[in-house]
Amino acid sequence: MPFMPWSEQFVLGIESIDKQHRWLVNATNQLHEQIESAQPDEAVVRKILEGLVEYTVNHFIQEEELFVRFGYPETEPHQAEHDRFTKEAIHLLLNFEKGEAVTERALEFLKTWLTHHILVSDKAYAPFLKEHGIQ
Repeated sequence: MPFMPWSEQFVLGIESIDKQHRWLVNATNQLHEQIESAQPDEAVVRKILEGLVEYTVNHFIQEEELFVRFGYPETEPHQAEHDRFTKEAIHLLLNFEKGEAVTERALEFLKTWLTHHILVSDKAYAPFLKEHGIQ
């Protein structure tokens, strides 16, 4: 069983965002597989961490652009959550590049944050965006 199983509960019904969430969950699982292996491949771990940073930034930009375009009233607190996650992802990458291992604690943060963010924060905006024709 994967570290962070995909759940239909994560589906917002907005195809592009659901696809991005699936990618983030898969990347988290790939990172977990590497960390738990007897011989983690540092190049693979680096690639996953770099991908997480790049992908989350792009994903967050897409969400935030939709918020601004349609005047989502909770834009500011949602952006603050994005900023926190982005800082943590960058922190993980920079520490890894300094020679620190990615720990189970860091993976638990990713899993907990993504789960909460999708199920609470993102689920909150989905009806708003759907009302504005985003599918």
